[in-house]
Amino acid sequence: MQKDFLDILGLQAKNAGTGTGLEMMESGHWIDSYSPVDGTLIGSVSQTTHEQYETVMSKAQEASVNWRNIPAPKRGEIVRQYGDKLRKYKDALGKLVSYEMGKSLQEGYGEVQEMIDICDFAVGLSRQLYGLTMHSERSQHRMYEQWHPLGIVGIISAFNFPVAVWSWNSMIAMVCGDVCIWKASEKTPLCSVACHNIWKEVASENNLPEGISAIINGDYKVGEWMTTDHRIPLISATGSTRMGKIVGSAVAERLGRSLLELGGNNSIIITPNADLNSVLIGAVFGAVGTAGQRCTSTRRLIIHDSIYEEVKNKLAKAYTQLRIGNPLDSTIHVGPLIDKLAVQAYTNAINEAKAQGCKMLVEGAVLEGADYESGCYVQPCIIEAENHLPIVQKETFAPILYIMKYSDLKDAVAQQNGVPQGLSSAIMTDSIREAEFFLSANGSDCGIANVNIGTSGAEIGGAFGGEKETGGGRESGSDAWKAYMRRQTNTINYGMSLPLAQGIKFEL
Repeated sequence: MQKDFLDILGLQAKNAGTGTGLEMMESGHWIDSYSPVDGTLIGSVSQTTHEQYETVMSKAQEASVNWRNIPAPKRGEIVRQYGDKLRKYKDALGKLVSYEMGKSLQEGYGEVQEMIDICDFAVGLSRQLYGLTMHSERSQHRMYEQWHPLGIVGIISAFNFPVAVWSWNSMIAMVCGDVCIWKASEKTPLCSVACHNIWKEVASENNLPEGISAIINGDYKVGEWMTTDHRIPLISATGSTRMGKIVGSAVAERLGRSLLELGGNNSIIITPNADLNSVLIGAVFGAVGTAGQRCTSTRRLIIHDSIYEEVKNKLAKAYTQLRIGNPLDSTIHVGPLIDKLAVQAYTNAINEAKAQGCKMLVEGAVLEGADYESGCYVQPCIIEAENHLPIVQKETFAPILYIMKYSDLKDAVAQQNGVPQGLSSAIMTDSIREAEFFLSANGSDCGIANVNIGTSGAEIGGAFGGEKETGGGRESGSDAWKAYMRRQTNTINYGMSLPLAQGIKFEL
């Protein structure tokens, strides 16, 4: 396979894995990155030592003092330039995302486009970091609030979006005046090095100090250095609910802030008033896109009993048309799972579902043969189930779709909400009453609730995140920028006396 994109992104057989900006450091200990596409060793990334981590932190602290004093619109200009570099490298970086992670090539390109979009959003935001002015109860006083940078933001990202989630956090944090330290997933380390190589070009061209954007690499122990570090006021972590509970507890122990984007168990409610053509597109892509490895992947379909058989049959037929294979082939719908541990989780979930009395509508299987030599390719499957079953309550990061019936919309919403996670949800209906009920306070309890589109594919303009065991964090658009800043209330007395609040009298 031709891999020119590795050379274009400055990636070699062995890559320094700790960077403070222009400087890249090696430790002599390596993290190997194997492609789930064909099992090939793509390259190795140097694992960060604790000494190197301290160097990164020192550089970040120095850079923070400089960066926060640069006017926000000028910080936005740096982010704009990074967005332009991403346009230049979109083809190469999209291919790397597809090859190292395993998602389809179009999804790889789409992820880089998300990075470009968030850069554009952040540039505009750099002129809109607004505070409020309030009326004081005291004469000749002015009261207002303003927002200041937090300092250093630690970013822990997952393998399934190896570049976009970092950019959601870092581009917003940078225009807010923060510097960023990124620990990428050890399953996709080359993507972080590639993004850092692109950043180095921008930093060099603008004579920026080291430490504004830094990367570290390693396993959970490296992440622990960040989560327990009092010098990092905010940790933004994306991953499983299990991981999030560990991170959240560690950060809370030192009274730091955490922004958690964790698991999802997302459903689509399909009513008798739905357009079934839209249902098929939304449900199938939601369930099999990224091989079911999105936190917003569709895990459950809750189908009205009057159309259950019709929808079930259409879904089963649609699944026969899925093309599974090398994701760098633009005609492929479904690529591989990230690794063989993910394959094992997939087979375990299917076995558990059968043991709990579920019925297979479309059988799952681990695919074999010359086209699937990495051992990471699986058949997307559909399972008839009930919502209360333990296996349905649990998120499995794989293309497994559970389908179930409902007879009353309130019951459907109760099933939708009746899981520990609360990320994304959707309803398919042409009834405005059904749609509005779903979006009401009595409807979906998720952070994202859609009508006539699927559960996956969030736009950067809106705040992204969920409730319950999804962690409660919000990233990307809307006013999510406030998570990366500290609020300060200011009162100015421009009179000649000093009256106290609430009319309190105090005289000397």
